[in-house]
Amino acid sequence: MKWVLNILGVLLFLVGTVWILQGTGVYAVGMMANQMQYAYAGIVVDIVAIALFFIANRRRKHLPPSSSNPPSSNNTNTTS
Repeated sequence: MKWVLNILGVLLFLVGTVWILQGTGVYAVGMMANQMQYAYAGIVVDIVAIALFFIANRRRKHLPPSSSNPPSSNNTNTTS
């Protein structure tokens, strides 16, 4: 699952960057050239891609070994 999110994040980042370049006119090809709404959409897509990349690569806390075993139903402690 981690590698799928990483690939998706990279692809989204590339698409967003192309949209920014087209919207600002740096890469003036097609109908998106010099249309600032596409540059703004590209910024949003890049932010989502970066967030997705960080979510996919965050470190997860491991549970202590004692909490992975459920408590037994045989309670030998007979204190009253």
